[in-house]
Amino acid sequence: MSRTVLSLVALIVALYLALCAAVFVFQRSLIYFPQTESVVATPDSRLKLSMPDADVWVSVRERAGPKALIYFGGNAEDVSRNLPSFSQAFPDYALFLMNYRGFGGSGGAPSEEAIAEDALALFDRVYASHPQIAVIGRSLGSGVAVRLASQRPASRLILVTPYNSLEEIAVRQYPWLPVQWMLKDRFESGRYAAHIQVPTLLLAASDDQVIPRDSTQRLLTHFPKGVATLRVVPDAGHNSISEREQYLQWMGDVLNR
Repeated sequence: MSRTVLSLVALIVALYLALCAAVFVFQRSLIYFPQTESVVATPDSRLKLSMPDADVWVSVRERAGPKALIYFGGNAEDVSRNLPSFSQAFPDYALFLMNYRGFGGSGGAPSEEAIAEDALALFDRVYASHPQIAVIGRSLGSGVAVRLASQRPASRLILVTPYNSLEEIAVRQYPWLPVQWMLKDRFESGRYAAHIQVPTLLLAASDDQVIPRDSTQRLLTHFPKGVATLRVVPDAGHNSISEREQYLQWMGDVLNR
């Protein structure tokens, strides 16, 4: 092999390794896309969760009574935008929509472990006043929700456009990278699903271009028999699923049992 060819191969390898290093260092910027709150916040519509290393803000609609709903959004979602529709659809529930670190005025930077710790702290705080807590997670937040529900006594669990693990989604999107060795935040939903014992609904979009249906199907198989049900919202994409009437209607079927 000529010196020129060897030099070219070495250059290609060096560029590939440099690319891998860059993706490894900046990978969380490819996962999380922090958003600011679009809904004008008032003292009554925000709750501060004081964690040891950051203040996490929660968009809320307080309501007296035993029932509460905790919501975890997608990786580029302003969760506060759900307050009006959730308030109308679920009038008997106090609402708590968590802004991940870096989102909606929350301090710090998002990571799987930090979000998981914040979710546990929020559940414990809400549980003191509302012993019946339904947990909902959408897209990235489905991984947060199923992990929380495996560790705390949730009354209901709803997962919207859920995946079996973030790793398998990343491998699909970046097949030319050794993702399985690089990924810091794996969100292994299937592992936590095996410990869920409460009624669970998986809502999939019929035309989801982000989360493959086979990933959702694999997640379903990890739940104990009879615990989880999968329903597919017709004529819906990953981002448009919440615009379909079945979205709130089918969630209400689970929450109002």
